[in-house]
Amino acid sequence: MSSSNLQISGLGKRYGDFVALAPTHLDVARGEFLTLLGPSGSGKTTLLSLIAGLARPDEGRVLIDGNDVTYGAPYERDIGMVFQNYALFPHMTILENIAFPLKMRKVPAAEAKRRAQEALDMVRLPHVGARLPRELSGGQQQRIALARCMVYRPAIILMDEPLGALDKKLRDQMQLEIKRIHRELGTTIVYVTHDQEEAMTMSDRICLMNGGAIEQLGTPADLYFRPRTLFVADFLGESNLLKGEVTAVDGDMLTVKLAHQGVTGQALSNGAATKIGQKVTLMLRPQNLQAGPAGTHGQALTGKLLDVMVTGSLTKLYLDSGVPDSAPFVVAYPTRRQAEQYTIGQPLSVAWQATDAVAIAE
Repeated sequence: MSSSNLQISGLGKRYGDFVALAPTHLDVARGEFLTLLGPSGSGKTTLLSLIAGLARPDEGRVLIDGNDVTYGAPYERDIGMVFQNYALFPHMTILENIAFPLKMRKVPAAEAKRRAQEALDMVRLPHVGARLPRELSGGQQQRIALARCMVYRPAIILMDEPLGALDKKLRDQMQLEIKRIHRELGTTIVYVTHDQEEAMTMSDRICLMNGGAIEQLGTPADLYFRPRTLFVADFLGESNLLKGEVTAVDGDMLTVKLAHQGVTGQALSNGAATKIGQKVTLMLRPQNLQAGPAGTHGQALTGKLLDVMVTGSLTKLYLDSGVPDSAPFVVAYPTRRQAEQYTIGQPLSVAWQATDAVAIAE
């Protein structure tokens, strides 16, 4: 049997002249947690709908465990779905809600009740079986929606922004719960979100989409530390982007002369073929930079301090780089009581390690 639980081959969808999903190829391994990430209109929800059978493709195929289900109904696909709005039956008890998929599959009542209670135990709500959905909090209702989806052990669970209606603290708790349940069950999960932090926290791999196509597919570390395109570098996490030109190539290490201030520094290639004279954009993550009074560092950028913001665990410095119409340069470091105090308008220098910079070919 193939190690791929889900295979997408040339799958595409158009609405008139609008390409919602360009022909797409994607293999999802058995037991993998794959997140479809991207801005509104990127194609992630279209792709999920085609996998679920909620929309019909114009081309391509969907295979689940080697079976072609491209034009099959959702109930023929051995999938489960969890939505943002929970979709629980308000007149049924929690135990009846969870057992409902088993009832539809003609599972004997006693067996269905036993398995529903097991699912409640799995989501750590063993005591709420006799309650109605309206008697539970939003986070509890989402756990019940997950239990109802798990109870018949589908080959693949599809989740469409399931935590979008929850506040941040509840979202963080539910992320941990979903990861725990995924580890215990080993079920394949395809998860849709526009929340970058959620994708980074939960995924084995991220499929970042843009304009109806896959922009980059890889582990969270792949996308965060070695973005293939400017879109990936700009979309995933906070970054400083500086124009420059390659002046030397030594394997994976490049020397780049920045257009701004004429500063020369080293950076890693993002994996694309790069040659001397090539125009690149240097990506520098705020937390990988060291700031100090002007002149503290040798080869470094300089800028005037515009603002200091304490965001909680991180303190951020915003600097005017001197480039007209450009965004402020951002430096971030852990918030601490004894941190050095800077004054607005003070000139600062900013330096970085070569291995913390990535050059993205234009």
